[in-house]
Amino acid sequence: MEGEISNFIMVWSLAMALLCYSYTIGKIIPQGKTRLLALSPPTILLFILPLRLTSMHLGAPSSFFLAWLSTFNLLLFSFGKGSLSSNPPLSLPHFLLLACLPIKFQPQHHNFKSQSATTTMTAASRIIESPQLDDDHINRHLFASPQPNHRNKVIANKKWQFNYDNYRYTIMVILFASCVPLYEKKENFHPKFTMLLYTLHMYTGIEISFAFVSAMTRKFLQIEMEPQFDEPYLSTSLQDFWGRRWNMVVTRILHPAVYVPVVNACSHVIGRKWAPLPAVVATFTVSGMMHEVVFYYIKHEKRTWERWEPSWGSICFFILHGVCLALEIGVKKVFFKKKWSLPRVVSRTLTVAFVAGTGVWLFVPALAGCGAFVKAQREFVAVVQFVKNVYTLMS
Repeated sequence: MEGEISNFIMVWSLAMALLCYSYTIGKIIPQGKTRLLALSPPTILLFILPLRLTSMHLGAPSSFFLAWLSTFNLLLFSFGKGSLSSNPPLSLPHFLLLACLPIKFQPQHHNFKSQSATTTMTAASRIIESPQLDDDHINRHLFASPQPNHRNKVIANKKWQFNYDNYRYTIMVILFASCVPLYEKKENFHPKFTMLLYTLHMYTGIEISFAFVSAMTRKFLQIEMEPQFDEPYLSTSLQDFWGRRWNMVVTRILHPAVYVPVVNACSHVIGRKWAPLPAVVATFTVSGMMHEVVFYYIKHEKRTWERWEPSWGSICFFILHGVCLALEIGVKKVFFKKKWSLPRVVSRTLTVAFVAGTGVWLFVPALAGCGAFVKAQREFVAVVQFVKNVYTLMS
């Protein structure tokens, strides 16, 4: 583990150096192909740096932050797009934070600490709330400042909100810690229950990780961050789940990098009205491919390239959701020109059941197949044993 920590420090030190170089390039080379050429070396190096890490808790987040977020951000930055391109230009510290961490700075004038990160859409979910919106209205809707969701509108007391989030994350930590001991008895469980256990472990782990990053940023940099999740178990549709409630940093990356170019290309063939549908499927397909890349980094045991054996489950999961979301958008365009929705209890039940069911069927087995949960259990047990040993020495 000591070697892994040393490699972790080395990987992130090199990543910071590469991003500082990229920041300088942005100052001296205008956006376009020349900047893309100049940023190609750091982009490639950021993609392969996570190979030096083999642990779950250090390697998996690093592969997501560096091999996915940073590389996509630099590609967008090459053409003056994405969160790294702003007017006025970002300072170096803000550039480094936005380039490699799943954050979006929250405007200071917002009234609520924990509001929905409803800025762009993930895979185009937010694009078409009403089929009658024109293109200008859609663009204004996509890039408008986040507005508080219904729960935050009701909550007027910030202290109550703070306590609510504390209780919620406390419950998540308890659930996360409770999953690990159960893995030792998984032979006695039904396979479907084991998959549900993995799903719970994955969700709580992701939420806790992002909350930790947010807390550290607030503590040491005095910067408020928009939440990356907004109670996804309350989603009323696939649009609501993917566009407003789940992993909003991926939303902000995939929208300008994949969705917008595909919409522009398809508009010349099938028209602007229907162009979002193939763009949704394309966006989810790219997301599935990048998840497979992260799975590869999780699975590898040596600090070199190994043979890639894709599970296909992750790609199938995202393509399925892309197709279903495209169908949802198409149905709303054709049949529900006036805003109409099912009762919330029904829509929430159907949405959560579909997401959880397909996740247990396709996504979680793929994640389990790359050894993520076995590694996580082994590392968690090692940390607990280390803490016990330290406590014994001190007592």
